[in-house]
Amino acid sequence: MCLLRAGCHTSDSAPMTAIRETDLYAPIKAFLSARGFEVKSEVAGADIVAVGADNVPVIVEMKTTFSLTLFHQAIDRLAVSDAVYVAVPRGTGKRFQNALRENLKLCRYLGVGLLCVRLSDGTVECLLDPGPYAPRKSRKKQVRLMREFAARDGDPNVGGSRGQIMTAYRQDALRCALYLESAGETKGARVAADTGVGRATTLMRDNHYGWFARVGTGLYDLDGAGRAMLATLAADLRTQFGPRAEADQDVAQDSHTDT
Repeated sequence: MCLLRAGCHTSDSAPMTAIRETDLYAPIKAFLSARGFEVKSEVAGADIVAVGADNVPVIVEMKTTFSLTLFHQAIDRLAVSDAVYVAVPRGTGKRFQNALRENLKLCRYLGVGLLCVRLSDGTVECLLDPGPYAPRKSRKKQVRLMREFAARDGDPNVGGSRGQIMTAYRQDALRCALYLESAGETKGARVAADTGVGRATTLMRDNHYGWFARVGTGLYDLDGAGRAMLATLAADLRTQFGPRAEADQDVAQDSHTDT
């Protein structure tokens, strides 16, 4: 449905300082009137209702900023008309641009349109017309999600947490660190074979967490940061990784004795 998105409109509105919701009305009314709509405000709870030649109501809900209340109102209006828009003042700066991008995505999902009003000169921009939206699934993102789910050992995090998240990659790094704690410097291939961490050599070489040191060709050991990390978290790690972590360390001790 393409209703209003053919360009923008500038009215005679004067520059504003303290923004009020009513400041958006005159520019939007002028914008709709220029497109042949009869416009009235505060009709049956809707901020703006515009009716054109097809006798289908176009509804606009206004707020001085994006908010959950604004979208709740828009959803309620979808029971009355498929042509529902939300309208906010156009802001400046990175924060507004980020909010605009995220809320434009939300508008698409909800099937509502989006108007932005530049109050300095009354320009109204139609950034999105209402209409059905079927989001495209990202196969790449789905594969990445399922790979991480399958690789992660147990459920080591608490939903809603902030800060350090225990990923499958971090778990593998910890297994390698626990192994080296007992075995000392070891070939990457041997660490991979004994711990079951297939990417052990690459992981220790990349040293994302700063725990490992390359001490020879293909030979790795813990560095000071790695030992300090294990000294602080060792009890938690042994509890979290359970028998497998202990078994890795037993294998490491045996292999070290053999050499």
